[in-house]
Amino acid sequence: MLSLGFRTQSDTPLRILCLGAHCDDIEIGCGGTILTLLETYRRTTVDWVVFSSEDQRGAEAHESANTFLKQAGSKNIVIKNFTNSFFPYIAGEIKRYFEELKRNVSPDLVFTHYRNDLHQDHRVISELAWNSFRNHMVLEYEIPKYDGDLGSPNSFVHLDQSMAERKISYILESFRSQRTKQWFDKETFLAMLRLRGMESNAPSRYAEAFYCRKAVLA
Repeated sequence: MLSLGFRTQSDTPLRILCLGAHCDDIEIGCGGTILTLLETYRRTTVDWVVFSSEDQRGAEAHESANTFLKQAGSKNIVIKNFTNSFFPYIAGEIKRYFEELKRNVSPDLVFTHYRNDLHQDHRVISELAWNSFRNHMVLEYEIPKYDGDLGSPNSFVHLDQSMAERKISYILESFRSQRTKQWFDKETFLAMLRLRGMESNAPSRYAEAFYCRKAVLA
């Protein structure tokens, strides 16, 4: 299988925009890929935006983002407080923030939710990401959930075992308020990475998966 890589001019730092509806979405969906990119591109700038939070979850999200972005050249962490589970009904407010965001950020790469995710908040963020960043590389990540909406992604980032375990440990250490949820554990997260690693024939056995709807090959 032909492997494709992220490439920028040697004197131009990579800029990444990470969008998550809720406080742990980015980490679950693409945390291992972010860690891998930051090890590869040492001067990377990361804009990390979480759209829904409350006091405890917001504090956990800040802690987690700072942990995942330790190797970033620079970072901008934004935790918003749009009402959880109401995104379709307050989409106008969220859209206004996206308009502000696209005036200030021109990313090389955007991570957002899967367009066909069954969680209404996730879908709104995905739709507005595509609406706002129309000439950018967008990768849609997946979140395991009770709804059972996992699909067939077409892009994979291989993770070695140490990276997979680091991602999971960062999530479990940071989001202490979520530990009582029956799905929020190492087994769930590792199973997702192993499944996608199997599908992409990862030598390391683990991978994160994405939906890439448009890409220019050069």
